[in-house]
Amino acid sequence: MTNPLEQKLEAYRRILDISKQLNSTLEYGALLQQIVAAVVEILNVEAASIMLQDPSTGELRFEIASNLKPQETERIAVPLDRSIAGWIFTHGEPRVIEDVARDPKHYRQVDSATQFHTRNLLGVPLRTHTKVIGVVQALNKRDSEKFTGEDISLLTVLASQAGVAIENARLFQQSDFIAEIVHELRTPLAALRASTTLLRRPDLPEEKREEVHNLLQEETERLITLTSDFLDLARLESGRAEMDRHPFDLAHLIYDCVTLVSPQASDKGISIYTDVPAYEVQGDKSKLKQVVLNLLTNAIKYNRPDGEVYVSAFVNDMNAFQLDVRDTGYGIRPENLPNMFRKFYRVADTAGTVQGTGLGLAICKHIIEAHGGNIWINSIADEGSTFSFTLPQ
Repeated sequence: MTNPLEQKLEAYRRILDISKQLNSTLEYGALLQQIVAAVVEILNVEAASIMLQDPSTGELRFEIASNLKPQETERIAVPLDRSIAGWIFTHGEPRVIEDVARDPKHYRQVDSATQFHTRNLLGVPLRTHTKVIGVVQALNKRDSEKFTGEDISLLTVLASQAGVAIENARLFQQSDFIAEIVHELRTPLAALRASTTLLRRPDLPEEKREEVHNLLQEETERLITLTSDFLDLARLESGRAEMDRHPFDLAHLIYDCVTLVSPQASDKGISIYTDVPAYEVQGDKSKLKQVVLNLLTNAIKYNRPDGEVYVSAFVNDMNAFQLDVRDTGYGIRPENLPNMFRKFYRVADTAGTVQGTGLGLAICKHIIEAHGGNIWINSIADEGSTFSFTLPQ
């Protein structure tokens, strides 16, 4: 039988190992996954969650819950004045509730919305060097055990490491994104400056003046698209983009999208074929339309003249709804495939010949994952590509 002192030392050794991992992880989503997994493991609980304060409303919002999908928690706002988590956040102190059913501060709407029955919990504040930014909770101690003072100490130590790691990841994400934005904006802004300088010249021929006017219009449209995509991605990455979920027929949405891109396809002599049965899905129709339009536009943009695009939909072997968009284009080389959903990534072969912000696929990935689905690519160089995504039934 394991000595209690040995168990305690092993727990702190594990926290030390986890702390090293947290401090070396700057990818925000992976970091959150590591934190809740560590809480579940070390405290021997059924679930763990992280809530951070929404600066726009002051309420707490779920960033992650180990037992739930993002779409099950994204709409839940936890008030500071009517919840246990709110008390922990405002007082900056840990709290153990052995029977949440008897605590008037327990915010029952969370259990109701997620269909998760909370029996007991331990919560501690998440701190940075200067302030409390949220709360980490451990839910339902296993084996009918109770939370102990040792559990409080362990979670407090882990939370202190996690709070700093979260803040570092956010700052890195923000600074990296801002640097990329500035870099991307420089090209159209430089073109606009050069164009306005040319238009000031009285000796500029009329036909050249018309070319410059067209360039001004193109670069202005490019700036509008860039800023719109930047805002979309920033909202999705921060979790502030709410999904307005309603049932709708995905087949109708796809046919609408095909109609919208048909003129673009006709210009290149590209034919579009569809095999999409009527199928009702629950989701944000406008955001899923954004995904489908992006995939269709890419299938046309990166296709050969007189090529073909095939759109098919079906329920796959995992009992999820799957949509495939296949083209007969130039394909993607294997070394480029892992980077296709990265922000601002463009394949070297097309970076100078095809216009785009490099954000479309990153936005698609966030939207599909927020719906609880997956998105991926299969491609063979010189033969074509298939972009696929799934939505849970």
